[in-house]
Amino acid sequence: MRVLQVLGSSAGGVGRHVGQVVSALSSAGDDVVVAGPAVVRPLVGTDARFEAVEITDRPRVGDVAAVRRLAALGRGADVVHAHGLRAGALAILGVRGLRRAPADGSRRPHVVVTLHNLPVGGRAVRAVSAVLEGVVGRGADVVLGVSPDLVTLATARGARRAELALVPAPRAAAAEDDPAQVRRTRAALGLADDERLLVTVARLAPQKGLGDVVAAARVLAGTPHRFRWVVAGDGPLRGELEADVRASGVPVELLGARDDVGALLAAADAAVSTARWEGQPLWLQEALAHGAAIVATDVGGTGAVVGDAAVLVGAEPASGIGGAVAEAVARLLADDDARAAVRGRARARAAALPTGADVVEQLTAVYAGGATGD
Repeated sequence: MRVLQVLGSSAGGVGRHVGQVVSALSSAGDDVVVAGPAVVRPLVGTDARFEAVEITDRPRVGDVAAVRRLAALGRGADVVHAHGLRAGALAILGVRGLRRAPADGSRRPHVVVTLHNLPVGGRAVRAVSAVLEGVVGRGADVVLGVSPDLVTLATARGARRAELALVPAPRAAAAEDDPAQVRRTRAALGLADDERLLVTVARLAPQKGLGDVVAAARVLAGTPHRFRWVVAGDGPLRGELEADVRASGVPVELLGARDDVGALLAAADAAVSTARWEGQPLWLQEALAHGAAIVATDVGGTGAVVGDAAVLVGAEPASGIGGAVAEAVARLLADDDARAAVRGRARARAAALPTGADVVEQLTAVYAGGATGD
């Protein structure tokens, strides 16, 4: 089967997911081509041919050229699988124009769109998103959502078939869990023996609620626990967060982008997510694999990912998230038995998360719908 995977500008998570899908499909024998902005090429790996198509996160004049390019790349494909709302809408507009001569014996490709994010922004952003959601809902043969609320949204927008997308869970490297490696990781961070390590992995963007990391750290600073809270990731809010940390004087350190996230999670006394919305967060899946004690806001698909293997905190009201997170973390740090129980459930949950083979099985069934012929 020839499959065209399409994605737009990606903050990382979508690109890595597409890379996982491409690798799994290629290993299963499918002929996969990836189309997307040149900047995402390193994220999707080298298991498929890459075609540069500039798909940005905002409407622009160049969208017309992108639609034409996707139409050309879609000709001859059995399936066009787009990731994200903008990429999905542009792919549908391109494929919709494909009408082949009867002698060709082929029909337009089956169109699948995976929604990875809930639109975040003001009234104008939401209005544009609603239009694109309608295009995707009515134009795709199948819509996959990485969280239950996105599946519900797709159905409300007219999707003929919508279901929860399986996201392959990253596997933990055994070497990262080695006690000697844990000691080296802590030493590299300059931690004292009695300091607890809290780890958050996130893009420094509004959706991740990182102001609540600082708010929670303020509350924790008033408890007996001596701790260091590190945030691995980069993004547009870095300057603002650095200023907030300096003004607060809390023991929070912004590490920037890291290539040793697994080692950080293996060394963590707790992994903490303060996100305002998540799909199927890959870093929390990785934290489960390392047996981390997780505290997370119960938003989007987070609860579906962690099950009973984390302490979940309500996200309403938003003004109280920092205090609620701090309280949950403090309880875990104060109770070694409770923390050990959460760690044990985390490893068990990780073993039940989807694998690459599970994803291939789902996509094979989704793709098998074939061309619509209309």
